[in-house]
Amino acid sequence: MIHFKEIAKIMGALLLLIAVLMVPAVIFSIYFGEDPWPILVSMCISSVVGGIFFFSFSKQDQNIRKREGYLIVALSWVFMTLFGMLPFILSAEIKSFQDALFETMSGLTTTGASILTDIEAMDKGLLFWRSMTQWIGGLGIIVLTVAIFPLLGIGGIELFVAESPGPTSDKVHPRISETAKRLWYLYVGLTVAATLLYWVGGMTFFDAINHALTTMATGGFSTKNSSMAYYDSAFIQYVAIFFMFLAGTNFTVIYFGLIGKFKRVLQSDEFKTYAFALLAFSVILFYPIINKGGVDYELAFRKSMFQVVSLVTTTGFVTDDYTQYGQGATFVFFMLLFLGGSAGSTAGGIKFVRHLTFVKNSWLEFKRLVHPRAVVPLIINGDRVTGRIITHIMNFLLIYLLTFVIGALVLSLMGYDLPTSLGAVATCLGNVGPAIGNVGPVDNFAFFSGSAKVFLSFIMLLGRLELFTILILFTPFFWRAN
Repeated sequence: MIHFKEIAKIMGALLLLIAVLMVPAVIFSIYFGEDPWPILVSMCISSVVGGIFFFSFSKQDQNIRKREGYLIVALSWVFMTLFGMLPFILSAEIKSFQDALFETMSGLTTTGASILTDIEAMDKGLLFWRSMTQWIGGLGIIVLTVAIFPLLGIGGIELFVAESPGPTSDKVHPRISETAKRLWYLYVGLTVAATLLYWVGGMTFFDAINHALTTMATGGFSTKNSSMAYYDSAFIQYVAIFFMFLAGTNFTVIYFGLIGKFKRVLQSDEFKTYAFALLAFSVILFYPIINKGGVDYELAFRKSMFQVVSLVTTTGFVTDDYTQYGQGATFVFFMLLFLGGSAGSTAGGIKFVRHLTFVKNSWLEFKRLVHPRAVVPLIINGDRVTGRIITHIMNFLLIYLLTFVIGALVLSLMGYDLPTSLGAVATCLGNVGPAIGNVGPVDNFAFFSGSAKVFLSFIMLLGRLELFTILILFTPFFWRAN
C-alpha cells in the first residue's frame, strides 16, 4: 500500500522550505519601500500548513518506494504552485486564479511564458519571488530536499530518480544526498558568478540577481518588458549566452570539468553533440539575419547565437523578434523548441541524449537489416545502451509527439488558430517560453481563456516532469496494492 502519511510529512517539509525561500522577497519589498504583507502572509500560511503536515507525521519512517517517489514529485509541484501563487493573489497584482496558476506554474517549471503585460509595473518584491520560483524549479526542489533529507530522517533515492531531468542518472558521488548537495553547490556558485558579471556589465544589482536566477534555471523571466533586448550591451548578452550554455549542460559534466577530469567531459557524446548543434544552428541562422540588412557581422552572429542558445536550452530570453527573418528562419526556430538541453541540466525539452540515441539506433538499424545475425550494439559515452533504455526512449519520443499533437488539437478546438496552437503547446511542453503565432518572442499568453491557461499549465507540468512521472498516475495498476 502507498504510505500517504510519509508523503504528507514530505509535503510539509517542502512547504516549510518554500516559506524560508520567500524571505529574500520580503527583504526586497521592505528595501524598496513596498508593502511586504502579501508575501509575509503567504509565508505564514505556508509555514502553518507545512508545520501541521510535517510535525503531525514526523514519526513516520517508512521507506520511500518508487510509487511514493512518483506521487511525492507530482504532488510537490502541485503544492508548490498553489502556495507559490499566494503572493500574487494576495497582492492583487494578478487577480484571477487561472492567471496566477499559469504564471506560477510557468515559473516553477522554468517555462518562462507569462500573462503579464507590464512587468516593470510590478512590485520589486513580487518580481524577485517570480524569479525565485524559476530558480527553485531549475534543478528541482526535490533534489534540494534530498540534500537535506538525512537531517529529517528521510531517504531520498526514489525521489531523485523520479525528478532528475533526463534518462540518465550519472552521479558525482555514490551517496545520493552528496550528489544533490554538490549539484546545488555548483548551481549556487554559477548563479553568484552570473550575478556579479551582469552587475559588472551595467545591470543594477536587483536586475542582475533576478536575471542570474532565471538564467541558471533556464527559465527566462525578466524584470523588463522587452526581456534581454532592453540591455543593448554585447557584454551582457555574451554573459547570458555563456551561462545559458552552462545551464543547458549536464551538471555532472560541468563538475568533472571543474575538478580537472577533462577526459570525462570529452567522453560525453551528448555534450559534444549539444555544443556542435548550437554552433551549427547559429551559423545557419546567421545568414537570414545578415540578409535582412541593417546589422554588421558581429551583431548578426550574436543575435543568431543568442536566440539559438536561448531556445535550445529552453531559457526563452529574447533580444530580437526572430519571426521577422522570413518563414524559413521561423520554421527553424520552431524546430529548436523540440531539441532541449542536456540530460542532467536545468533545461527542459526532449534532451539531446534522446535525440542522439534515436539517430544512432536508427542508423544502426540499417546495418542490422543488412547483417541480421550480427550483434550491433549501440554505444553512447563509451557505454553500451541496453534494449530496455532504447525502448524507453522510443516510447518517450512517441508519447511526446502524441502529447504535442493532442494538445495542439485541443487548443484548436478551443478556437485558436493553428500556428498559435502549435506554438503554445510546443513551447509549454518543452518549457521554453516564446514560440510562433500569437505567442512569438514579443507576445505573451494573456489573451488565452482561463480554461486554456489551466490546460497549458498542465502541459507545462507534463513537460517539466518528463511525461511519465505524471502520466503513470493515471494508470490503474499504479494504485493497485502490492
